[in-house]
Amino acid sequence: MPLISLTDGNFKSYIGASAALILISNGSDKLRGDFKTAFNKAADEEDGIFFGQLDPDHYRASARHFDYQGRSLLIGMYRGEVLWRRSRPWASDLPDYIRQLQEAIAEDAPAAETEAAPEKKESAPLLDKPLDVTDATFEAEAILASHELPVLVDFWAEWCGPCRMVAPILEKLAAEFAGQIRVVKVDTDANPGLSQAFQIRSIPTIAVFKAGKLIFMQPGALPEPSFRDLIKQAIELEIPADETAASA
Repeated sequence: MPLISLTDGNFKSYIGASAALILISNGSDKLRGDFKTAFNKAADEEDGIFFGQLDPDHYRASARHFDYQGRSLLIGMYRGEVLWRRSRPWASDLPDYIRQLQEAIAEDAPAAETEAAPEKKESAPLLDKPLDVTDATFEAEAILASHELPVLVDFWAEWCGPCRMVAPILEKLAAEFAGQIRVVKVDTDANPGLSQAFQIRSIPTIAVFKAGKLIFMQPGALPEPSFRDLIKQAIELEIPADETAASA
């Protein structure tokens, strides 16, 4: 999953009970360049840990909550609690921060598995038509659900002409490929958190997730044959076992 841009509005819905590394920096507070490069790279590779960035100049309530004092700040969180914080972090320290969060996840895993043992894991419901999702439901209905079936996401808006052209195509394909792929829709006007998180600049924008990973993202309306090819490729795509395990 790409690095997520956090806001005062979406912070809690994205962090939740996740293991998370949160970087608070406005880009001009002497953040080390090598750290930012390493942070972005780790965000692409470490699917078991949420990576987010908060601009303290624009989202001051969250910045005040973490006592941001004008210097880049890295915060490690797990289950909504701050484990540690580091001002002006170094790239060489990042592997240790990630390891600490991985250990917290591992220590929690046996208890979580024991609690969940009596219950059978519920599968995502079968969809034969596009499902509207929001800032609050996106993680469950798109990212987590993509561990069972690929999920095609349509970022759209009511006023968008090309979006109205795409809608009936996706209705048709959602029914045709029911049980093989899920189709969900995000109203970008009603869900600014997701629009900002995925840096939506043009609509419609089409994205596809599989095994918790973003495998395709492209702006513009596609013709039905292109959508059909995209869906078939997503269904057939094999995610390496180590990547699937890391994102589970």
